[in-house]
Amino acid sequence: MIVDPMILEGAVALVKIGILLGVVFTTVAYLTFMERRVSAMIQDRLGPNRVGPLGLLQPLADGIKFMWKEEFIPASADRTLFAIAPALILVPALLIFAVIPVGGEVTIPAFTLFGLHIQETTTSLQIIDLNVGILYILGMTSIAVYGIALGGWSANNKFTLLGGIRSSAQMISYELSLGLSIVGILMLTGSLQMSRIVDAQGAFLDWFIFRQPLAFLIFVIAAFAENNRLPFDLVECEQELVGGFHTEYSSMRFSMFMIAEYASMIAASALMATLFFGGWHMPFEDLVGPGLVTLYQVAGFLVKTGFFLFLYIWVRWSLPRFRYDQLMAIGWKVLLPLALLNVVFTAIWMLV
Repeated sequence: MIVDPMILEGAVALVKIGILLGVVFTTVAYLTFMERRVSAMIQDRLGPNRVGPLGLLQPLADGIKFMWKEEFIPASADRTLFAIAPALILVPALLIFAVIPVGGEVTIPAFTLFGLHIQETTTSLQIIDLNVGILYILGMTSIAVYGIALGGWSANNKFTLLGGIRSSAQMISYELSLGLSIVGILMLTGSLQMSRIVDAQGAFLDWFIFRQPLAFLIFVIAAFAENNRLPFDLVECEQELVGGFHTEYSSMRFSMFMIAEYASMIAASALMATLFFGGWHMPFEDLVGPGLVTLYQVAGFLVKTGFFLFLYIWVRWSLPRFRYDQLMAIGWKVLLPLALLNVVFTAIWMLV
């Protein structure tokens, strides 16, 4: 029996989604381990090294701990919004990965399984290639603001409310700079489609880091602020707000906030690699054999993404936190004007 091509296409998409979610959640788990080990290295400590060989089972122990911790909901909280808020942050962070290409096209040879004849099919290493991919990504990042704001408000706690308000102002401010930093790339490629943006960087010197260095700098700073990472983690600062918008959360709901933060870090790092460092394109692809070129491209993309994840951790343990007025001033008085200037200079360069 020959499998219908439409059913086969849907099955391939489900397999890609399953693999992607598995990789993301596994990476999230070990990012917590990596963060603790890198911070220990920077501070001349050992870090977690007891659970399993070299401490590699520490993320599993942390997950079990979160599942068994008591879940506490304040008596005066809005229980519905209190429960929904973590998902409103986590789900958009995961949905961003749907449009990020991690490699070129691969061909699955024909084979027979349980009497079903599956024909040869070609698929891209991307779940869906939307023609408005960039708008989709910006829309997903905007939705996360609601989760943080509702998480802070629903707990009926002044500290969490202030943390939610701070985060809303911070994320809305830096979303403008983040979006404008990408405009120069869109002007050069003439497309909002992620695959087209990657194709425009086929040669090493065509990577947008060389053609849009100012946009890259703005994007990185805005991404740090969007993910609430040091030196921009004002929404969680212990000295002023106890813990910020998630002060009243515990158990797995608190864990969902942490998973969302690390998933957002992975998504932002993948976007940096895709938009500015050629995506899955790598130097010397012509020297790699036809059977290994896809593996080489995927490995290169993962290395680029991993570098930016390391950068996130490195910066966290190297720079002090800004004051809130400094945070807002950088967003509105520095990054936004620079992003607008970058758009103007890109337009002039294209005309000349």
